[in-house]
Amino acid sequence: MKTFKMISVGILDDDKIVDFPLVDGIIINQENSHRLWVLELFIASEHAAYFDRLKESGELVEARVVISYPGNEPAGFRVTVDAVQQIGDNISVLMKGRLKRARSKYAEHLLEELITEGLGGDELLKRFESDMRERPRLKKDKERQDDLSEELP
Repeated sequence: MKTFKMISVGILDDDKIVDFPLVDGIIINQENSHRLWVLELFIASEHAAYFDRLKESGELVEARVVISYPGNEPAGFRVTVDAVQQIGDNISVLMKGRLKRARSKYAEHLLEELITEGLGGDELLKRFESDMRERPRLKKDKERQDDLSEELP
């Protein structure tokens, strides 16, 4: 088993990443035959209703997690919410799931997508720089979503 510090987390909701400011967070690679990971977020209790809804629905969601260092590229996970626990003024959210296939050549795919949209010159540069910081979901990722949604045991 390996553990890592969670720096930030965002959940894909209606094709938009919703960031949840962490009080603290940890991610655990269980290194088992199921390739399962455990993500624990410690966040403000104002988000409890959102995560309670995900827990009740059992919905498989995409999480983008920056691990260890703020400059690292977010890792994509397909997770379900396993538990939501009130702890003082905050909540602990326990999620379990799998790491998505590594996203290689993100910059190249983003640039290709922006050019396909007809962007050029200063507009292309400005949008490319912005999207490289924010890491929006690419159209190629949306198309492959069905391939990545293996059911959890």
